Amino acid sequence: MTSTPALDERLPDRLTWWDTTWRLGVALLLGLVFWTFTAALLFPDPDNEPETLRGLWLILVDPLLGLIATGGLLLRRRWPVTITAVMTVMTALSTVAAGAQTIALASLATRQRWREFLPVGGLTVAAGLFSARIIYPEPGPGSLPVWVEALVNVLVVGVIVAVGYSIGSRRALVRSWVERAQTAESEQRARVAQAQTAERSRIAREMHDVLAHRISLVTMHSGLLSYRQDLPEDERRAAITAIDTNARAALTDLREVLGVLREDAEGSPLRPQSTLADLPELLDDARSAGTRVSLTEGGPDLTTLPETTSRTAYRVIQEGLTNARKHAPGAMVSIHLAGRSGGELEVSVTNPRSLHRDARPVPGAGVGLLGLSERVTLAGGRMEHGWREDHHRLVVWLPWAS
Repeated sequence: MTSTPALDERLPDRLTWWDTTWRLGVALLLGLVFWTFTAALLFPDPDNEPETLRGLWLILVDPLLGLIATGGLLLRRRWPVTITAVMTVMTALSTVAAGAQTIALASLATRQRWREFLPVGGLTVAAGLFSARIIYPEPGPGSLPVWVEALVNVLVVGVIVAVGYSIGSRRALVRSWVERAQTAESEQRARVAQAQTAERSRIAREMHDVLAHRISLVTMHSGLLSYRQDLPEDERRAAITAIDTNARAALTDLREVLGVLREDAEGSPLRPQSTLADLPELLDDARSAGTRVSLTEGGPDLTTLPETTSRTAYRVIQEGLTNARKHAPGAMVSIHLAGRSGGELEVSVTNPRSLHRDARPVPGAGVGLLGLSERVTLAGGRMEHGWREDHHRLVVWLPWAS
């Protein structure tokens, strides 16, 4: 099983065409807003001719630098600090470039690295003062003091950094959720594989315990016949009879391979696995434990049911009662058996949700149904389970040989 790769926040995420387009659009829109505000502030009277040099710079050079800065947003994820610093320098000469620099600074803050965005933030404040005092000074004697403009720039930069930092925190939270979901999914796959492997191991042990003894007897007697050509007739007939008897018994045991488990987890031997003939005892035990159980039979003659099928059906009912007792304590459990020889045996276990609101369901790992599904599949049947409206239904169809 391959492990889930760790997510590295330093690796750039892949952006779609739309993600790139809307960022460029927002940068241009912000830049045009800044440019319009600056033009209106410097040249409030449209009838008067603006200063030639400053007007040409505002109309020609400023938008050109802004477009170059906006195009630089395409490279910000490859060189985030360098591109943002270059854009910040360009804002000292262009108001249109301030839109792209705002997006780049917020993006840099999403990385949540103080040593990166604090120097760039300080450079942004200095670039804003240079532009306001040197490139586009406010006309008239009523301009604000330098310290006031610096304070305003600091506040604006602080808001941009705060927004970017919060976006970075949200992304980190989403990444943690993704990692937890991937981990949970991997653990669930591991539990499924472990349950299937455990069930197959149990069945393999049963096959070994049931068949090893009889096959060894068949091998011993067949070897005796092969190497002893001088056996008396009565001994030869006894060996042939032993081979026939053990071979037939091995075939019978093979059909009943789910009969006996060697040992449980504590090392103590288990009694033979129960069949539907032991169903009344199972129901009495469930009733004595406080579970209300009702059994309805659709007329099948269970005495003609193959031993292996009967054991699997008993295991289905046992698992259904266990789940109902865990997850729906106090609820009525309905068991239904139907089918015919030469067709299929249908076993269903149905229970509603718990009737006791204060009852606390017992948490389960979910491997019981996984192991049961493995058994049913190996027996040639099929299984369905799940909630339908307010009832949980476990249904199994098993082949019933005539």
